[in-house]
Amino acid sequence: MGWLAWEVIGVIDTEGNWAEWTFPAEPGAVRSARDAVRGQLQGWDLCSLADLAALLVSELVTNSLRHATGPIGVRLVRPARTGDALRVEVSDPLPDPPRERVARPEDENGRGLQLVAGSSRRWGTRPGETGKTVWFELAVPG
Repeated sequence: MGWLAWEVIGVIDTEGNWAEWTFPAEPGAVRSARDAVRGQLQGWDLCSLADLAALLVSELVTNSLRHATGPIGVRLVRPARTGDALRVEVSDPLPDPPRERVARPEDENGRGLQLVAGSSRRWGTRPGETGKTVWFELAVPG
């Protein structure tokens, strides 16, 4: 994974049934997170979910960069069986939950959570010890 090394604070784990990374709160984190998610899902033979998961992670990491400072965590939880969902989590140190809003046609941003809500099976937020986690689930075709 040398292509990620300069933009990743830590690779916590990428073996087994979950993968987790920590990225610095810098613009390059969006691309690095997207690439890490896509690569991991391809390694798990979940190629059909790789592009959508990478897109939604891009939206959530971008939100974290806009509103929080500090490291951004990305975690994937592999489905245990066919019919289960892939769970994707993005964490940051800001405790305030994100607010879904309706973007006007001329707005340059404000559609990320709508995209997550409309593209995932379920999504939500939960508080953490220091900050919050926004998560979503994608149905695994099978």
